[in-house]
Amino acid sequence: MSYLFTSESVSEGHPDKVCDAISDGVLDAIFSEDPNARVACETFVTTGLVVVGGEITTKAYIDVENVVRETIRRIGYTKAEYRFDADSCGVLNSIKSQSPDIAMGVDTGGAGDQGIMFGYACNQTPEYMPMPIVYAHKLVKKLADIRNKNPKLMPYLRPDAKSQVTIEYDDNNKPLRVDTVVISTQHDGGVKQSKIKKDVIENVIKKIIPAKYLDKNTIYHVNPTGNFEIGGPYGDTGLTGRKIIVDTYGGWAPHGGGAFSGKDPTKVDRSATYAARHVAKNIVASGLAKECLVQLAYAIGVAQPVSILVDTKGSGKIPDSEIAEIIHKEIDLTPKGIIERLKLRRPIYTKTAAYGHFGRNDKDFTWEQLDLVNVFKKYVK
Repeated sequence: MSYLFTSESVSEGHPDKVCDAISDGVLDAIFSEDPNARVACETFVTTGLVVVGGEITTKAYIDVENVVRETIRRIGYTKAEYRFDADSCGVLNSIKSQSPDIAMGVDTGGAGDQGIMFGYACNQTPEYMPMPIVYAHKLVKKLADIRNKNPKLMPYLRPDAKSQVTIEYDDNNKPLRVDTVVISTQHDGGVKQSKIKKDVIENVIKKIIPAKYLDKNTIYHVNPTGNFEIGGPYGDTGLTGRKIIVDTYGGWAPHGGGAFSGKDPTKVDRSATYAARHVAKNIVASGLAKECLVQLAYAIGVAQPVSILVDTKGSGKIPDSEIAEIIHKEIDLTPKGIIERLKLRRPIYTKTAAYGHFGRNDKDFTWEQLDLVNVFKKYVK
């Protein structure tokens, strides 16, 4: 029996992703001057307005308004007709320092908060990620690349876009085909929807999804409601951290609930989730399992995780409980250990704000490196 599974992604111009990019832009600007800063930056956007708030403790001085405007400009909101643009939007700054009650536990090397974090990897794709989210990300990234690098190809594109990919699997979780692709892309006025659909299928979908997964029964929905001229923060308000399933595994694996963007790595919501992905990916790459879910849990102010759980869905070469023991023995999962191993006190975060935090081929995404494979290979029986 086959089954269908669907994941979605959104572009850098989606209002929630605008907020993620601003929050991570503030973090990067601070880390460029003060790598030991404590940052928890939140952003809200709506028509003509950006509100930046949160708790930040740093020796650095940054021009928050300039960071906001440059981020919006880079994303592509540069025209007054968008009703939200880099030059004319208002910027309100409501940032204060971190609570001393939280700082007391973090200063001694403990976790910045309690929480549960999940990391996942599988052998469905070369990225060790579930296939639906991989293609969903690549589709909206392709739209952005056309808009930014080859605008003459589809000159009517605007920054906001969404994608959704449905994959048909067999009962062994093997991808068989793409059942449905949904793409909604913001566009200039006066463009026929028939042209947009043709262009998206030919220039985006067929350039990203291999032909072997597309067949005569694949369904394409392009701008299914019709016009999509009103978009971005003019069409919807945006908030930091509202696309956490897009950021991770597209719903294929659990999510602990904590968002990433705007948070420095003392916040285990971010750093421990990266560490859990790092461990899970290396376990699968080592051949110890075909898929692997790792759960970590922390208590505020306590350095060591209070629990480590491993679930290989029956694909492990050794019992899951033994893999959990190996992780505990071999890998330092204290916040300090994670930060040092993954080199997280660097201004690398703006690029994580769109198109997923995992499955990316980028040297700054240290949690994607396969540098622990030999650690786990010696346990393969």
